Amino acid sequence: MSKDWRAKIELRQGDLIDADVDAIVNAANNDLMLGGGVAGAIRVKGGPSIQQECNEIGPIALGEAAITGAGRLPARHVIHAASMRLGESTSEANLRAATRNSLRRADENSLKSIAFPAIGTGIAGFPIERCAQVMLDEVRAHLGGPTTLEHVDFVLFDHRSLEVFDRVLAGMKDLR
Repeated sequence: MSKDWRAKIELRQGDLIDADVDAIVNAANNDLMLGGGVAGAIRVKGGPSIQQECNEIGPIALGEAAITGAGRLPARHVIHAASMRLGESTSEANLRAATRNSLRRADENSLKSIAFPAIGTGIAGFPIERCAQVMLDEVRAHLGGPTTLEHVDFVLFDHRSLEVFDRVLAGMKDLR
C-alpha cells in the first residue's frame, strides 16, 4: 500500500454537524434513537426527518451502519454507526465493525467525502486513545482497497482528542 492513504485523511477540531461533506457519521445506538451527544445535535440541527428515517430503518445489529438523509445539515447524508445499545458502553469489536460498515455504506452510495467523530468516546465511555487506533486502522485498511472515498475527515470536539488522533496517525505504518 502506498502512502497516499494519509493524504485522504484530515484531522481537525470542530463541530461535526457543520461539516460540509457527503456524509457525517453519527455515533449511534442500535435502536437508531437520536438522544444525546452527537446524535442529539444531529436531531436538533438536522430536524425531524432524520429521526423519522431512522424509525423506518431501526433497530439494526450492533456494529452495523445505516444511511439516511441529513435534513437541514450541510452534509447530504448521515451514516448511523451502531457501536452500542442504548444506555450501554461501546466495545472495541462494535467500534471496529461500525467504522468498517460506515465506510461500506459510503462506497455503496458512491460518496466521495465522509466525516467521523470519535465514536463511542462520549456517553458510551470508550477510551479516546484506543478509539483513535481502531478507527484510523479501519480507515487505513479501507483506503488501501477500491473505494469511492477521496476524503475522510475526523472532526474532533476538543483539542485533547485532536492531539490523540494526531499522535496515533503519526505513529501508524503503511500496510504492505
